[in-house]
Amino acid sequence: MPRPALTSFLAAALPALLLGSCGDASSTAEPPVSPAALKAVVENPGANREKLARAVDEVFTREDVGETRAVIVMHGGEVVASRYGEGYGPETRFIGWSMSKTVTGVLMGMLVADGRLHLDEAPPIPRWQRAGDPRGEITLRQLLQMRSGLRHEEKAEPVYTSGEVRMMFLDGRDNMAGWAEAQPLESEPGRKFKYSTPDAMVLSDVATRVVAPEAGPAERQRLMADYLESRLAVPLGMKSLIAEYDRAGTMMGGSMIWASAPDWARFGEFLRRKGSVKGAQIVPRAWIEFMTRPSPRSSDYGATVWLNRDSGGDREVLFPEDGPADLFAAVGHLGQYVLVSPSRQLTVVRLGKTDEQDRAALVDSLAKIVDLYR
Repeated sequence: MPRPALTSFLAAALPALLLGSCGDASSTAEPPVSPAALKAVVENPGANREKLARAVDEVFTREDVGETRAVIVMHGGEVVASRYGEGYGPETRFIGWSMSKTVTGVLMGMLVADGRLHLDEAPPIPRWQRAGDPRGEITLRQLLQMRSGLRHEEKAEPVYTSGEVRMMFLDGRDNMAGWAEAQPLESEPGRKFKYSTPDAMVLSDVATRVVAPEAGPAERQRLMADYLESRLAVPLGMKSLIAEYDRAGTMMGGSMIWASAPDWARFGEFLRRKGSVKGAQIVPRAWIEFMTRPSPRSSDYGATVWLNRDSGGDREVLFPEDGPADLFAAVGHLGQYVLVSPSRQLTVVRLGKTDEQDRAALVDSLAKIVDLYR
């Protein structure tokens, strides 16, 4: 091309090329973090502040994660991010749903440490101890690891046939543990993992029988509430921690324990520190290690907690391909999470309402928060 023609071509094309380049850059750049999102994160959160603010904001604003009502991130024992949805705040009590199971698991550890229960012995359930009843072979360890062998199907369809629904809202509602303990064996105790809210209700009954032997419903409830407060709520500073009880006076330890978002974070930190608070050992370290060790029948479940490990099947509750191997979690219905990683000195709490079909997207967003603390 002759030089005059080349000069004319460049003069005509260069503005368009520059504009096109600017357009490409602006289309790939992330929008700035809103002041409200940045305000939720402290100045020095132990990770990139803007990225953390953006990751927390995503949990609230991403369209396919449902409604997030609270997020708290703790790093190194300090709150580094705290944010609430409209109408919610640090004083709001949130139902734990199945995160309640983890609270119940800790209470069982206290009773074992006190010598009032034994991990590899049958718990004190009178109907199981009758001569010839095979349920008398079920141990406390097996109940904690969801391998009791009792007949159950969690989240069955139609919903009114599901064991936990029948126990809590239909024919078992007045005496939930009695309903759960009346179920026959469907497999040999210890042989098979099957996630079960009724198993957790059995544990609640066992704890109550030990704390309030021979007591009537009102006294069972009062004594168990006192135990929960004096042994866990007060030492951990969880002032909002409360439980619901059925008409038999049994704590609904599989689903109905409530606490504020800061108190759920305190509970996560307590687990991260292996059962200690400000140097005081509230439950033995060995018990937390037991809770967070894979059970013999499920690599992604310990004892009332989920583990960030491959299940060996289709189930994926956390994010084993992306997160730390030591991460574990209390996980509840509709997207309640207390995520804990000792190696990253991290506790992440998310509370809200997420339907099952959106759970994977929510977990993906939570994984992004954890990933910032490599």
